[in-house]
Amino acid sequence: MALGDTKLSLEGVEGQAPDVGEQDYTQRAQWLRAAVLGANDGLVSTASLMMGVGAVKDDPKAMIISGFAGLVAGACSMAIGEFVSVYAQLDIEVAQMKRELQTKGDGASADRLPSPVQAAAASALAFSLGAVVPLLAAGFIGNYKVRLGVVAAAASAALVVFGSVGAVLGRAPVGRSCLRAVVGGWAAMAVTFGLMRLFSVSAL
Repeated sequence: MALGDTKLSLEGVEGQAPDVGEQDYTQRAQWLRAAVLGANDGLVSTASLMMGVGAVKDDPKAMIISGFAGLVAGACSMAIGEFVSVYAQLDIEVAQMKRELQTKGDGASADRLPSPVQAAAASALAFSLGAVVPLLAAGFIGNYKVRLGVVAAAASAALVVFGSVGAVLGRAPVGRSCLRAVVGGWAAMAVTFGLMRLFSVSAL
C-alpha cells in the first residue's frame, strides 16, 4: 500500500512538472515580439520624421540627415529606456531570490535573470533595423514627390511584414494585425506631414 501511494505521488509530481521546452519557446516568442515592436517603432517614427521634414523642405539631404538623426536618437533612447527598465526588474528578482534563500533555503536559478545590457542592445538594434527602411528607400531618389511616395510605400510594405510577424508570434489574425499596423503608420505619417505643412505655410 505504501509503495502504491508513493507511485501515485510520483505520478502526480511528474504531471505537475513544467514543460521546459514550452517555457523556453514562450520566452523566445516574447523576445521576438519585443524585437518586432521595436523595429515597428523605428520604422514609423523615422518615416514620419522624414515625411515631416519633407513637408517643409524639398532638399533630399535635409530629409536624409533628419532620418539618420532620428535613427541614432531613437536607438539611444530605446537602449537607455530598456536598460533602466530591465535593471529595475533585475533588482526586484534578485531581492526575491535573497528572500527565498533566507526563508526556504532554495531560490530561483541565476540563469533565468534578465540581462539589462542584452535587452538594451536588442532594443537599439531592432529600432535601427526598422529605421533603416525609409532611409534606404529615400537615399537614392532626387525627385521630391517621388521620394515622399517611395518612403510611404516602403514604410507600408515593411509595416505589413512587421504586422504579419507580430500576429504569428501573438497567435492573432494576420489580416487584422497588418491592417492595424498599416493604418497606424499611415496616421502617424499623415499627421506629421500635415502639421509640418501647416506650420510651414503659417510661418510664411
